[in-house]
Formats: sequence, C-alpha cells, structure tokens
Amino acid sequence: MVALAAIPSSSVALVVVRSATRGVRDGAAAALGIVVGDLIFVALAIAGLVAIAEVMGTLFAILRYAAAAYLIWFGFSLIRGGAKASQTADERRAGGMAVSFAAGIALTLGDVKAILFYAALFPVLIDVTVLSAFDIGVIGAITLIGVGGVKLAYAVAARAIVTASHGFPFRRPIRMAAGTLMIGTGGYLIAKG
Repeated sequence: MVALAAIPSSSVALVVVRSATRGVRDGAAAALGIVVGDLIFVALAIAGLVAIAEVMGTLFAILRYAAAAYLIWFGFSLIRGGAKASQTADERRAGGMAVSFAAGIALTLGDVKAILFYAALFPVLIDVTVLSAFDIGVIGAITLIGVGGVKLAYAVAARAIVTASHGFPFRRPIRMAAGTLMIGTGGYLIAKG
C-alpha cells in the first residue's frame, strides 16, 4: 500500500498542488478524501467490487470525468495566477478543505488504476471470503496509515518547498508548469476513459 501510494500519480499531484497553493490543511483534506475513496474500494472489494462496478460503471465514469474536469480547471487557475494578492488568507481558504476532500474522493473513485487494483489484485492478495471483522479493521487501518501517511508526507513536503521558495524569482514559470501538468493529467484521465 505504501509503495503504491508513493508512486507519483494524479492523486499525488492533487495533494501536492492543494498543499502548495492552499496550505497543508487543504493537502491533508485531499489526502483524507483519497483515503476515504480507497476505503470505499476496500469495502466494495470485500462486498464484490466486480459485480458492483458493472452495475455502477457509469457512475465510475462520471466520477473520473468530474475529477478530470476539476484538474483541468485547477490547472488553468494556476496558470492564470491563482488567488489575487488582494484577497485575505481567509477568503482564499473559504470552502477549500471541503473542496479538497471532495476532490480527493472523486479522483480516487474515478481512478481506473484503483478500480483495477481493488477489483483484480486485492482479491488475489486477500481471501475476502474468510475475513473477520478484526481483519477488515486491520485492512482499514493499513489503508488509512499507508495511503494517508504517504499522501500527508507529500502535503507537508510540498508546503515546506513553497515556504522555502518565497522570493524565488521563478515562481511564475513554476506555477505555469504545475498548471500545465494538472491540465495534462486531467486530459489523460479523459483520454484513457
């Protein structure tokens, strides 16, 4: 779980960008949303994800497209320059954590890699037919600590880099590159859908 969570992906990009642009709390909220999405997949895998995914296939596609649209929108806002300097910190943060959390869930639930992992690999690694309540709790804790811990580390690191770069003369090109990366990630999610 830790290794898979640490691999750079759209979820890592979401956590890093939310933390870098809105603060560690927003990055942590996005990470929590990702963990909740993973826990939903754990529950679905235990309950029979393949059957549920066939019935809810359209919902998964809609979530993937919504997450892609959000990434593209956020990329354009980074390129445009993000929040105006005249806004207060409270104005920029209004609703931010809820949006970050929702974006984390939507991105995870629309992630084809996560669906494939929990539908195909998870049942191979874990015999879901013999799980006890304790086993399910342990799997949930591993998911929370493994995925959440890695994503939270990304959030803290991203914010530390932003803090250290105040006065850095290349902030605009970096925002443009990050925005372009977010737009590309959103485009990739749409294209592979």
